[in-house]
Amino acid sequence: MTDTVERFSNRVENYVKYRPDYPREIVAFLESKCGLTHETVIADVGCGTGISSRLFLENCNRVIGVEPNAAMRAAAVEFLAEFPDFTIVDGTSDATTLTDGSVDMVVAAQAFHWFDAEKTRTEFKRILRPGGHIVLIWNERQLDTTPFLVEYEAFLEKYAYDYGTVRHENIKKQELDDFFQKDYGSAVFQNVQIFDFEGLKGRMLSSSYMPNESDAVFPTMIEDLRSLFAKHAENGRIRVFYDTRGYYSQF
Repeated sequence: MTDTVERFSNRVENYVKYRPDYPREIVAFLESKCGLTHETVIADVGCGTGISSRLFLENCNRVIGVEPNAAMRAAAVEFLAEFPDFTIVDGTSDATTLTDGSVDMVVAAQAFHWFDAEKTRTEFKRILRPGGHIVLIWNERQLDTTPFLVEYEAFLEKYAYDYGTVRHENIKKQELDDFFQKDYGSAVFQNVQIFDFEGLKGRMLSSSYMPNESDAVFPTMIEDLRSLFAKHAENGRIRVFYDTRGYYSQF
């Protein structure tokens, strides 16, 4: 399998354009459950192209992005250029390069399933100030709530390389229990993306497990996707629904 740090390097453009955002209700939720304020300093670990960082920058938080992939770091700098309170460093979940007790909250959005959980827990505790919080967030595509989503899941299983082994849904309760090692809370928010065909294609290609343009199967895959879109689109648009799941605990 491609090294986890580099497997998204050829997906950056599609990732920026087509990956889902995060519901803004998350901010109010974290205000009530974790004491999030405008003064909270946040480390966004595995921040990728900065989609999750933007959620908190819009709340006037200082955000330090931690991202090992150079192409994604460059994309994040461009994507978040309007926010002076954003900085980004070359680091990993278990070696962030941040100083001891330097942040109030550590966020990992769409990233924790790539981490070494035990080493990550030690590092997160090191960089957190006393009483700080860890927040894990995922957008989970609904698999069977519409006829399109049922067929799209079958389409992905047909063409993807290692879909079954790298999906973040593989993170189970026991793994979360082992990571937090204390009581933790959770919440689910509803989320949706609306695509034309090019948007759906870009969303698919933003996933590291899908064949890209250099793969021999690519033309056939795109034609199958086009047929799937044509079958289910309404007024030239398709809806992709997500459950946005969050887990949080104080450390």
